[in-house]
Amino acid sequence: MADAATAPAAADVWLLARENPFPLLRSTQELADALGVAYGDRFVSWRTDELVFGVQGGKLFLRTLGGLDVPAPKVVCVRQVPGSMRHDREVTLLRQLERMGAVLLNPLEGHMASRNKVWQLQELALAGLPVPNTLSYATAPLDGVLRIRSLDGPYVVKSVNGYQGKRVFLASDMPLLRDLAGSLKQEAPLLLQEYVTASHGRDLRVVVVDGKPVGAEVRTSHGGTLVSNLARGGRPTLCLGRHPRAEALAVAAARTAGLVIAGVDLLFDSEDPDDEDAFVVCEVNSVPGWRPGMTEVVPAVLKTVDRALRTRPAHSSLPGADRP
Repeated sequence: MADAATAPAAADVWLLARENPFPLLRSTQELADALGVAYGDRFVSWRTDELVFGVQGGKLFLRTLGGLDVPAPKVVCVRQVPGSMRHDREVTLLRQLERMGAVLLNPLEGHMASRNKVWQLQELALAGLPVPNTLSYATAPLDGVLRIRSLDGPYVVKSVNGYQGKRVFLASDMPLLRDLAGSLKQEAPLLLQEYVTASHGRDLRVVVVDGKPVGAEVRTSHGGTLVSNLARGGRPTLCLGRHPRAEALAVAAARTAGLVIAGVDLLFDSEDPDDEDAFVVCEVNSVPGWRPGMTEVVPAVLKTVDRALRTRPAHSSLPGADRP
């Protein structure tokens, strides 16, 4: 990451991460290395805990902890997981960068929509894309919510802002769920989702960059458990081009969520073993990882960064920015 004493006076392209402890995740490091080769001293990696920001003399500024002023970049590749973002912390830094004229990949609005699983489902459903039946709530007590019988069990239970397959489980029936309710963390609302039987222990992840599918894998859980996320022990099988209808659905889901770079998780939705092209959208991720065999992802991201550099609006159109 950048050093306050040696940080470049200006860099056109940033990679912004919040990784603790180091090293960076493999895919993030791969992207950082490729950006470094492509842009040389026009590229720098930053971590969110290395920067402060604010307003001085009526202009927005960025500064290192060592007191060095840092000009805003032209493009920022955001590699911090939305599920762990906080409004008063990382989100505010991203907003500062946008208001100073940087193009974020992905845009802040897309990150925020991806952070909340219900927000995603709202947009996907309004766009006419297939999604599982889902129930959530605002400030209603969970025990009251569980008295509503608008979904047939079993239920997949998730936190609305969970990530990496954490805080996801299958409740076989409503009585069991009521018994568990008192022990469930409720700092964020839960959602109760239709159990898609055909997809138990497996899903299809499609990586989309700039409107094109550039990576795909079927993920299978370990030991027949529900969750197939790789962070929870899932096993991947690369399959780009094998499910064209699913890939087209993933592209539509990424576009609907406002994401240029996305990992779209699809559930198999047919009990017929000969029908491998029926899917529903489970969720959309704005900071996807990718496997070493997904060789098209990084080149596609580099092309997207280059296009953003060429088409980015001038700083002069943004009021209050610290313009060069």
